[in-house]
Amino acid sequence: MKLPSFGQPPGKGGPPTTEGPSQPAVDADRGSIAAGRDILNSVALYVENGTILPQEAYGPVADVQAPAGLCNAPATKLFVGRAEALTLLDAALAKPGEVVVQAVHGLGGIGKSSLASHWVRRHHTGNPRWWITADSREAIDTGLADLTRSLQPALAVMPPAFLVERALQWLTAHADWLIVLDNVERPADIASLLDRVGTGRFLITTRRATGWHHTAASVRLDVLARNEALDLFVRVLTDGAARDTAGAAEVCAELGDLPLAVELAAAYCAETGTSPRAYLAMLAHRPAATLAAGTEDGDPDRTIARAWRITLDTLATTPLAVDILRILAWYAPDHIPRTLLTPLAEAPELPTAIGRLTAHSMITDHHDGTLSVHRLVQTLARTPDPTDAHRQPEAIDRARDRAAELLADAFPSNVDDPANWATCRALLPHTDTLTSQHAPEHDTIHTALALNRAANYRREQGALAPAIEVFLRALSTFERMSGEDHPYTFGVRNNLAGAYKSAGNLERAIPMYEQTLADRERVLGGDHINTLTSRNNLAGAYKSAGNLERAIPMYEQTLADSKRLLGDDHPKTLTSLNNLAHAYEAGGDLERAVPMYEQALANRKRLMGDDHPHTLTSLNNLAHAYEAGGDLERAMPMYEHTLANFELALGDNHPNTLISRNNLAHAYTSVGHLGRAIALYERTLADCERALSPGHPIIDVVRTNLEEARSARRSRSRPS
Repeated sequence: MKLPSFGQPPGKGGPPTTEGPSQPAVDADRGSIAAGRDILNSVALYVENGTILPQEAYGPVADVQAPAGLCNAPATKLFVGRAEALTLLDAALAKPGEVVVQAVHGLGGIGKSSLASHWVRRHHTGNPRWWITADSREAIDTGLADLTRSLQPALAVMPPAFLVERALQWLTAHADWLIVLDNVERPADIASLLDRVGTGRFLITTRRATGWHHTAASVRLDVLARNEALDLFVRVLTDGAARDTAGAAEVCAELGDLPLAVELAAAYCAETGTSPRAYLAMLAHRPAATLAAGTEDGDPDRTIARAWRITLDTLATTPLAVDILRILAWYAPDHIPRTLLTPLAEAPELPTAIGRLTAHSMITDHHDGTLSVHRLVQTLARTPDPTDAHRQPEAIDRARDRAAELLADAFPSNVDDPANWATCRALLPHTDTLTSQHAPEHDTIHTALALNRAANYRREQGALAPAIEVFLRALSTFERMSGEDHPYTFGVRNNLAGAYKSAGNLERAIPMYEQTLADRERVLGGDHINTLTSRNNLAGAYKSAGNLERAIPMYEQTLADSKRLLGDDHPKTLTSLNNLAHAYEAGGDLERAVPMYEQALANRKRLMGDDHPHTLTSLNNLAHAYEAGGDLERAMPMYEHTLANFELALGDNHPNTLISRNNLAHAYTSVGHLGRAIALYERTLADCERALSPGHPIIDVVRTNLEEARSARRSRSRPS
């Protein structure tokens, strides 16, 4: 009969049982044996066939002692760091008593095997310390058979099944041992082994992040700390020789501090004489080829691409999982909102696909609803390779376009609503990363939509320089793909003009506003709501340029049209009312401006509430008009109320908050409270310089006001 291996499922046969402590007896005349507790059926078969068994096959397995210091764990010459993980293993595997099982999981190339080998050789005193490659049941059986051969070399002639069973019995009969099961692919492969053996220690390394709750306590291994990755790179690069290490930290950062990648890159630089900075340039221009480049004596299977292709082959049975990985490759590596993926599939298909990626350590699913992907996984997943079934150029292009579409759908259209700012902040890094990884000519309509909304949010927050750059790219895409007369093109051109106006560049803003208004009147008609917006914006640009003769009639027409088409209470009507009042105030006509401000404020309070940003804007403007009319007694509390509520609603660094704080400081100056004014100006200037784009007009206004307040205080302190 054939002995089953330990790994067979229950009910399919199993190892022979033992009964009692009887000792085997040998009849020398007849050559027969009396089977004792540890004598297996396969032994009897060999006797019947005339095979002479070694004496070691008959003795009780409990009496077999491991040779002193028996250890086959590989050496770890290049091990660095990992103090916390080593401490965790010390604590977990030091517990006495019943069997202890500890799993270390993580991405391929993260250093799980290196950690296990280092700990086994330096931190564990049990005997034996036995290393088994455990990526299949067959490999596990081979490792167990090899253990028996090392424990009892005379049994090496026995069949593999006998050797496996002998190893299992030995492990069951002893306690002070450690077995490392390296690179376990499936928890089920080792379940029977763990169920069979009730003593000793098992240390498991695996890419599987899940599925261990019934089997083992688990530790997630992350990338090296930057200083540890740098230490590893420099040790491999120099290897006792003097070499240029400038740029080594940048290489480690670009490789995401992944131990295998850092080691291979350093070995390549050492062998080829490539400096770290030159390697960095190679990585930027040809990432896939650079990561695949090996050394003369390197193992061709020990590469990043090879390590992950095996996992992707396993995931190929869930095509959506591989599609998701290709999409995630276009975003920033961390804090990817899981909700971005919602349109891809319904439950249970979507969570199942994400779960498979998580289970195989290709992504990390965080409790805050975000996902993370190692940056090298992303690099390979978005780099075409016709020889790799998972990286076909067409599939990667589709993933890039789908990533843009998901961003465009997720980005709020109303970016001036503070309720949407958290979403905008969460999506902004992913929009930036997506568009930094491919040329503008590959932008789609969805790319441009996402860019336009990201730029609108940036302009709203005062980041004018990056907003203008992004608006320009979006406009170029809309013009190329939608044409000069498409509403999308009009919209982004209007937004770009607004960014130029906010930056004080009226020479560019006014012609753009004029072109957009003319185009909208021609294509959409004079009464379209977007045409009214263009007319309002152009009037505002004229007012900023000091051309009130053109601005005021345009504002008046816009207000009349808005009332006729939208009604007195529409938000755009109230905006027109506020803007016309501002133009009258700029022209010194406070008699007309103040009632308009008061009406706009009353309507916004009624419709939006006291603390809505638009209501606060009206309150600020009315306070400014009162101050201009010399009524600081009414203006001051309005300014203070506006500032306090802007800080609550918009934050300390929003442009509206900074303007409000500047206005309150100006009012303090007007009533002679120079100490309070200067302190407020200084705080405002520091916030402006930190939060706004360099050259933002608000910065110059605040700086000028601060110098005037300081000058006034110096003049006051001089003796007459």
